[in-house]
Amino acid sequence: MRKLLLGLFLVLPFLAMAQETEKKLEIVPDIHFRIFWMSTSYPTDFKNDFALGSSLNLGTQITFAERLKFRIGYRVFGNLWSSDLTSPDPLSGLDNRYEVGLFDLLNPEDKFFGKLERLSLSYSKDTWGVTLGRMDIETDWINGQDGRLSPTYVEGIHTWINPNPKWKIGLWGINRMSVRGSSKWLGIGESIGVFPVGRDVTGESSFYRNNTSSDWIGIMELAYQTEKLGKISLSETFVQNISNTLWGKLEKVWPNDNPAKKWFSGIQIGYQVGVGNGGNDDPKLSYKDPSDQNWVLSGKLGYEVNNWNTSLSFTHLDGQGRWLSPREWGKDAWYTFIPRERNEGMESLDALVGYVEYKIPETGLRPYLHIGFHWLPDLADAAANKYGFPSYRQINLGLKYKPKNRKDLDFHIILMNKEALGNEALSPRQRYNKVEMIHINGIVNWRPFQ
Repeated sequence: MRKLLLGLFLVLPFLAMAQETEKKLEIVPDIHFRIFWMSTSYPTDFKNDFALGSSLNLGTQITFAERLKFRIGYRVFGNLWSSDLTSPDPLSGLDNRYEVGLFDLLNPEDKFFGKLERLSLSYSKDTWGVTLGRMDIETDWINGQDGRLSPTYVEGIHTWINPNPKWKIGLWGINRMSVRGSSKWLGIGESIGVFPVGRDVTGESSFYRNNTSSDWIGIMELAYQTEKLGKISLSETFVQNISNTLWGKLEKVWPNDNPAKKWFSGIQIGYQVGVGNGGNDDPKLSYKDPSDQNWVLSGKLGYEVNNWNTSLSFTHLDGQGRWLSPREWGKDAWYTFIPRERNEGMESLDALVGYVEYKIPETGLRPYLHIGFHWLPDLADAAANKYGFPSYRQINLGLKYKPKNRKDLDFHIILMNKEALGNEALSPRQRYNKVEMIHINGIVNWRPFQ
C-alpha cells in the first residue's frame, strides 16, 4: 500500500494542473506536541507508579486543486521520567497497567521510539469521498480513544456518501492497526492481545495473544436526521473470524422556546454474536466463543442551561457469553463509559453514571465531574467476568482549559478514584490495578498550525 500511495503522490502535481481552479496547491504543516503526566497511588502497600511522557508528530497535509489531499505524519515518543514500570507489584504479582501504556507495550524497556502513523490519499466532492492508507478513525467500536500519547490509527480504505443533507453513509475496510501504546503496525489478529488478556472461561490465564486469526474488519455506518424523532444512527462492525456487532441509537434535542435551555436524550441498542472459530480452532487459544450472543440497552437523559451541561445515563448488558470488543481498538460505545476504565469482557452489567460540566464564562475553563456505579458479575464466575473485576464506584474530577488567546494550546487534568462496592473481601490481585486507587492525568497539547 505504501508503494501505491507514494506512486500516486508523484503524479499528483500533474493531476492538480489539470484542475480548473485558482487554488491549485496548498501545504499545511501538521505538528502536534503532547506531554502527559500519569501517576497511580494506593493507600495500602501496593506498588505506586508514575510516568512523564512526550510525543511529537511531524507531518503535513498537501491539498491539490481542493479535492485531492495527501497526509503524512511521523510521531516520536519519549519516556522522560518514570518509576520502574517493568517490575511487577510485589504483593499481587501483577504488572503495571496504566503508566506503561503511555509507551510501547510490545517493548516496555524502550524509552524512545517512533512510527509512521499517517500516510493517506483522499479525494472528495460535495456528496462523496474516499480515503486510502493510514488514517484516523472514529466509529462506535473502533476509535482513536485518545487517552495516551497517541490515538489508535487504522490502515485500509474509508468511503462516505451524503446523498442529501439528511443522510450519511460510511464504509470502512481495515487490514492493519496502529494500537495506542505500541510501536508497530499490526494485523487484525496480531493487535488482539497487546493489552492484558485476562482469564479464559475456565479461570486460567488466556492464551489468545499471538494465536488469534483475523484478517480484516468491515464497518458500515448509516445516519439519518429525521424532523421529529431526532437522529437515527446504525452501524455494523464485522471482525472476520471473530464477531459481528450491530449497534443502533436514537438521539434527540427536544424543542422549546428558550434556546439557552434544552433537554436532550438518547437510547442505544446493541447485539453481538461470535463468528467463525472466534480466532482459533482450539478453544484454549481462541479470543471469542463462537456461540456467544449478547444484547445491551443504554439510555441517557440530559439538560443544558446557560453554561451547565448535566446528564444521567444507564446501561444494562445481558445474554450468553462475553461481550467482547478488544480494548486495543477503542472505548465503549454505551453512554455509561467513563475515561480510564472499560466494562468490556462481561456477560452482564448494570451501570448508572451522572455527569456535570460547567463552562466558566470568559475564562476557557471547563470543570466537570463523572460519578458512576458499575455492578458486574460475580468475581468467581470467570466465564462472565473476564478480568476478575469487582463491582465498583468511579469518580472522575476533571478540568479542561483552552486559553482564549492561544488556540494552539489546551490543557486537561483528570483526578480519578475507584473503590469496590460491597463488603466482599478482595485478594491483592482483585484490588491492584482495579480499585482502591488515586489516578492522576495531566495533559498538555500544542498544535501550532491548528
